[in-house]
Amino acid sequence: MNLYSVQTGNFKLDGGAMFGVVPKAIWEKTNQPDSLNRISMSARSLLIEDGNRLTLVDTGLGNKQPNSFFKHYALWGNYNIKSSLKEIGFHPDDITDVLLTHLHFDHCGGAIKRGPKGMLVPSFKNAHYWVHEGQWGWAQKPNIREKASFLPENIEPIESCGQLKLIKGKNSLIRASSLGFNVLIFDGHTERQMLPVIEYKEKTIVFAADLIPTVGHIPVPYIMSYDTRPLLTLEEKGAFLKKAEKNNWILFMEHDPDNELAFLKKTEKGVRLDYCSTIKDFF
Repeated sequence: MNLYSVQTGNFKLDGGAMFGVVPKAIWEKTNQPDSLNRISMSARSLLIEDGNRLTLVDTGLGNKQPNSFFKHYALWGNYNIKSSLKEIGFHPDDITDVLLTHLHFDHCGGAIKRGPKGMLVPSFKNAHYWVHEGQWGWAQKPNIREKASFLPENIEPIESCGQLKLIKGKNSLIRASSLGFNVLIFDGHTERQMLPVIEYKEKTIVFAADLIPTVGHIPVPYIMSYDTRPLLTLEEKGAFLKKAEKNNWILFMEHDPDNELAFLKKTEKGVRLDYCSTIKDFF
């Protein structure tokens, strides 16, 4: 097995929304805002090469939306998923599977692109697209709070193209047998968010997704205003961090532009960041 970090693009979101009730005077120490109070975010995917299978976890925002959409998110940097795959020796057509942790636009936007005559087509024509059935149903009839994050142009073509595969299960830990790894399930941010758990070179790496967006979000109370069930997030996140620290799990950070892998330690104040590294440097 080989793991690769794939940069799909960078954007910005309001810092207050990203940290909820945590005062700016505290969160700006780790996530410095710009003049409009926005913090820098990455959309970092994880590529898992396991035999003949190439599984991509999340796909970033993509580029099919109009400029009027993207202006709200202040895109920055020169990353895109196709060039990042090329840099590590792959092409979108090589991808056999895409696991979408959930269907918010910054996680699945790159799964669909505009083809000839503006038609919406899969960005990875040879891949199965894996989504938890609970999240899929949730996104079909979005609540008012999440409606702006569930974009039909990102979601409907996955089914109509015939490449959708649903992962089923009500437990907090599910074996995604077709993909060869487990996924942890969390419901605080959105219904049935999946966090892949990868066993790699005698270590365990967990794709942190939106449970812990950046290393600045590691303390339990530091949760996003975007979460649909914030009190449940507190419970889920607290239990996860205790288990992660106890078992020396490594967090793969999807949204932290500066830190790829996060290592944890136990302190008097709870679980905190120990240090950061990258897949290339650590392994």
